[in-house]
Amino acid sequence: MNSVVNKQVQQVTKVFTDLSWHEISQHFFSRLLLIVVTLLLFCVLLWLGRLIIDHLFVESNHVKFLQSSNRVATIHALTLNIYRYTCYFFLLYAILSEIGVPVGTLIAGAGIFSIALGLGAQGFVSDMVTGFFILLEQQLDVGDVVKVDSIKGTVTALGLRTTQITSSDGTLNYIPNRNITTVQNFSRNNMVANVDIRISAKAPLEKIAEIISEENKKLVANIPELRSTPVIVGPVNVGGQLVFRVTITTQNGFQDKIASHFLSDYLKALRKNKIPLGWVNEPSPSQNS
Repeated sequence: MNSVVNKQVQQVTKVFTDLSWHEISQHFFSRLLLIVVTLLLFCVLLWLGRLIIDHLFVESNHVKFLQSSNRVATIHALTLNIYRYTCYFFLLYAILSEIGVPVGTLIAGAGIFSIALGLGAQGFVSDMVTGFFILLEQQLDVGDVVKVDSIKGTVTALGLRTTQITSSDGTLNYIPNRNITTVQNFSRNNMVANVDIRISAKAPLEKIAEIISEENKKLVANIPELRSTPVIVGPVNVGGQLVFRVTITTQNGFQDKIASHFLSDYLKALRKNKIPLGWVNEPSPSQNS
């Protein structure tokens, strides 16, 4: 029994003794050096490609259909993503080839694995196709204020797989492109905002309209974001509360700020003229009837 064990130990020792450790170390370090050179070349190509793409998009300001800064930012980010993913793919292919992995044989003999991978990647492909059509149809651009389902915020990134929307409270939402079905975009057209002033049922409506008209003349001249003269709608019942409504049309993104500014000036003018306001809970005309 001991002789058999000794013989096996001698065979193993002979195998390790016959190995050319010098050649193995040379082969290892040559492969390692090749991988390091490949990584350095990849970094240079990534940096150079990013530099060229950035320069091209700076020059794209002269292209008519890319005049929108949001549109340029969207296509710019998407182009960088595509270039980066392409570089990563070729880097992986090069490293596997350098360490002796037969990548071509693996791809050719993938067979059932490729089918399973294709079935599993259906969602990924759907994301990419949907993202392409979102970009092509200009549904979204970086910087747009949108609402997708129940999520409302500013589009911060539009990628191949996901769209990133930052909510007003700072929450960053990642939405798979295939889940984007209905989009409400608040950044394309002029926006209409209602300025509602709660008034008393005994308030003189004609006097209120006169005061608001005078205030509008002062405000319109100082607010360039207005797109039309404010429209005095008059008394409206909103949720059981009597309000005097004025509608304003503004450049998108400014409607809330301008509506607040108008409301503040209206209230100051109405209080100055001692118009009874209805900020205290009281029955409206509909409730009295």
